[in-house]
Amino acid sequence: MKTQNSTLATLPILFGFFVMGFCDIVGISSDYVQRTFDWSPAMTGFVPSLVFIWFLFLGIPIGNQMNKWGRKNTVLLSMVITVIGMLLPLIIYNSATCMIAYALLGIGNAILQVSLNPLLSNVITNQHLLTSSLTAGQVIKAVSSLVGPEIVLFAVAHFGDDKWYYCFPILGCITLLSAVWLMATPIKREDSATTQLLPISDTFFLLKDKKILLLFLGIFFIVGVDVATNFISSKLMSERFNWTAEQVKFAPQVYFLSRTIGALVGVFFLARIAEMKYFRVNIIACLCSLLILAFVENDMINLICIGAIGFFASSVFSIIYSMALQARPEKANQISGLMITAIAGGGVVTPIIGIAIGKVGIIGGVFVTLVCVLYLTYCAFGIKTGKLN
Repeated sequence: MKTQNSTLATLPILFGFFVMGFCDIVGISSDYVQRTFDWSPAMTGFVPSLVFIWFLFLGIPIGNQMNKWGRKNTVLLSMVITVIGMLLPLIIYNSATCMIAYALLGIGNAILQVSLNPLLSNVITNQHLLTSSLTAGQVIKAVSSLVGPEIVLFAVAHFGDDKWYYCFPILGCITLLSAVWLMATPIKREDSATTQLLPISDTFFLLKDKKILLLFLGIFFIVGVDVATNFISSKLMSERFNWTAEQVKFAPQVYFLSRTIGALVGVFFLARIAEMKYFRVNIIACLCSLLILAFVENDMINLICIGAIGFFASSVFSIIYSMALQARPEKANQISGLMITAIAGGGVVTPIIGIAIGKVGIIGGVFVTLVCVLYLTYCAFGIKTGKLN
């Protein structure tokens, strides 16, 4: 009966990961908002920042506040903010309300990322099952990232280009459904929850722990691998093989699909084998894929390598995040905020890639990605050598 109750409590939490993927509509929807309001490319380029900058500012403060609010309540708060943001353009539709909607989507998503992952540990205590469940959450998020743009296109197809923002209430209704389901599900509040509000400096103090620091940088670099591969994949196929604009779109699609499949495979294996063994095998395979990508110039081989990077790197985020929570379970809320802050830091990789490509060509972008993977290789094997003690 206890196992059955745990499974029932896990389902609405996992469904929350679908809401987490909604922020990825920012790419396709920004094209429509640009045409509607005649925004400049610079103004349109500011839209992703409105969504993702909140990871930097909210990760640690929300992780601390979560001690006072509780994880479930914090998740519900994130969904309320998201629903408000998604309904706002339907009530008042203009340039300002669209900007506010994107900002509220980002704020809600940042809070959700901080609180939803540790909420899983409230109902799953087994280490293997926790890592596997976190990976399952990433699968659901990846599916949402694929479905989100289709929801935008659905709104456009049925209501017209000028009603593209009808995708927002669709996303808002799904979020509301997720919130109601979670609210109706009894989940025991974590023992570490307290009314005490901890100073932000206490969270940064955790980085003095070598293990936490290594894992924090691990999150930074795995997000860097994700951002870098997505960023350079189409550019690489265009520069090396003169692929057309229609052809190069296939490269990031292969990457995202392979990442989704890899995360799904990871759910199965991480429930059965040690997470560190899986981490090490996959990161070595990812490293080999990148080396082949760097030095072998064949379009099909390069496309396979792009997919292989997505496949082998797909479970690394979940493994590192799970290890961080398990390292200091009594500080899980603060560690969650710290790790989510590292997601924003991963965005630093993009301008570095831009500079590298400008200096030495597309191979420079590949080598920046390679540096990220080399650090993750050190992270995977540094644990074995005792460098974390």
